[in-house]
Amino acid sequence: MQYHEFKKIYDRLGTPSDIKTLSQELCLDEELVTVIYTQRTVRETTRAFYQVQRYGKEMVRDWERGRSLLQISEKARFSPILTGLLIFKEMGKSRKQFWSFVRNPEIIPDRRLRKEIEEITAADYVYSPWANEVQTKRGIWGEVKLQGWLTENNITFRTEKDLRGEFQKTPDCLFDKPVMVNGWECNWIESKATFGDKVEVNKNLKKQLAPYLELFGQGLVVYWFGYLEEVEIPEGIFIMDSALVEHCCDYLQ
Repeated sequence: MQYHEFKKIYDRLGTPSDIKTLSQELCLDEELVTVIYTQRTVRETTRAFYQVQRYGKEMVRDWERGRSLLQISEKARFSPILTGLLIFKEMGKSRKQFWSFVRNPEIIPDRRLRKEIEEITAADYVYSPWANEVQTKRGIWGEVKLQGWLTENNITFRTEKDLRGEFQKTPDCLFDKPVMVNGWECNWIESKATFGDKVEVNKNLKKQLAPYLELFGQGLVVYWFGYLEEVEIPEGIFIMDSALVEHCCDYLQ
């Protein structure tokens, strides 16, 4: 994907309702748009967290005047779940109690609070337990898809689980012997069920991909939901998306 196409999507993803609207308008896979929305939301939330936190007392007063947790989060343009957590902490309640209420709202004795906790949980596409589960399943889906692709092509490998404790950092799959993929000689492959924009790729390089290159030599990363054509990666790390994976079986050796 080219940067101007990505920017057109990224800039317009302000709320969860924008996901379906943009998917239909731009004829894009809804899961791809969801992934981009998730990445954008995490970054915007991280950037705004301490600024929003400064208004904790004001948010408590709003809640005591009758404004709901969801309404307060919408006013702050902040995560519904994290808004609720900030208000809870400002009221002297514990993080542990908040998360127990989010996971089990039926235990909340106060009817108003129970209803509002259920509202912010349903509304949060990134930080709620159900959203975390979706993201976890997406990551597992990518790893299973990758391993299936390698197995179908008779490529033997050891997984992160097999390698645990043997190395400081381990890729999703370390090949038993070097493999030629689309003309590249690779020793390992990593699955990313995300979209590879500049921020995401740089984060992955720092935390994982660059250390893999140093430990194991050349390797490959698959961004299942695509990547920006303009991203820069070090020599020795190759990048692919799902379309290239599906069409390069003839180039595996």
